[in-house]
Amino acid sequence: MESKPGSATVHWFVIIVDSDHKTRESNHATHGNRCKSRSISTKQTRQRNILRNIKIVQYGIGPIGTLLAQCASKKRGLQFVGAVDIDPAKVGKDFGEVIGAEKLGFTVTNDAKKLLAKTKPDIVLHSTGSYLKAVKPQFLDLMKSRVDIVSTCEELSYPFLKNPAIAKELDSAARRNKVTLLGTGVNPGFVMDTLVLTATGVCQDVKRVKASRIQDASTRRLPFQKKIGAGLTLDEFKSKVADGTIKHVGFQESIAMIASGLGWKLDKIDETVEPKVAEEPVSSQFLKVEAGQVAGVNQTARGFVSGEPLIELNLQAYLGCRDPKEWIIIDGEPRIDLTIKGGVHGDIATAAVIVNCIPRVLNSEPGLVTMKDLPVPSGWFSGIQKFIEK
Repeated sequence: MESKPGSATVHWFVIIVDSDHKTRESNHATHGNRCKSRSISTKQTRQRNILRNIKIVQYGIGPIGTLLAQCASKKRGLQFVGAVDIDPAKVGKDFGEVIGAEKLGFTVTNDAKKLLAKTKPDIVLHSTGSYLKAVKPQFLDLMKSRVDIVSTCEELSYPFLKNPAIAKELDSAARRNKVTLLGTGVNPGFVMDTLVLTATGVCQDVKRVKASRIQDASTRRLPFQKKIGAGLTLDEFKSKVADGTIKHVGFQESIAMIASGLGWKLDKIDETVEPKVAEEPVSSQFLKVEAGQVAGVNQTARGFVSGEPLIELNLQAYLGCRDPKEWIIIDGEPRIDLTIKGGVHGDIATAAVIVNCIPRVLNSEPGLVTMKDLPVPSGWFSGIQKFIEK
């Protein structure tokens, strides 16, 4: 996808990531077989005994965790019973006040184990980190308390490619404790993988897939604007790309999910990370970017099948974007050209996807699951009890 003429100048740096396709396929195949053989009687019994309100704990109350909690608090049949965070400024304060709502009568704690033992929630909304190795201990501890988990961890969305050993460990722990673990969000999790796979459902044949996400980053939260390098010099941007600080996490997971869903065997995935450079001053409520500074990022990943790049994902997120949109092209029979004008607001959509997946996770078989394994989520606007299978 080309940028709008006159809006930015592109410079680029390249990162190549080779994938061990045989390892991924064997692990994913094993995962699929385990899913089919699981007994779900214990979880079904637990569902029948669920109280009228589904009890929830929020784990992580940063900007996204706050949005998750705000979204979930508006849903009928969901009841927050606790919240976990390590920030000393939040621990000990009423959770409602921390998320900008009315008091809820309980305070934020940094002791998840003690909280779960006391409140016995049905599900945890988890939002603490992007990298699976860092948050794995949190998942293992949570699952020991026999609680389902929906997480924003990007690498959890489809971990069988990059983290097959961790995926196997988490799946085993989930099955052992009869709980379900899901990683999702807007991207990865929906617009560049689940929505793409769903759109292929009307195709008799698919030759290539391309999904582009073009965002006006000025409407996003400050951590996101910093993550895409807004306000940096070109040298600073290049340095942060080299050390991995600036990079959208999740492209490899989305490509692997799409390939698996279509039955394609990946050879490798490559990625390029390029700056979008402001040609005129641009700003957000948080940052001012002068002409010549970095306004954001232009990142592309390609999945190769039999030596050909059959899957391409492109993210352009920068301050000053004049034509935001989501754009999916499926070269198939028939050809699909799907555009969402204005794009999907990432923070709002992430909160919505997480909350809308709660019934799907509660109804799911135990284990580590992905969005490819679950029914496509939809919004739900009546009591959650109507959406829980008995």
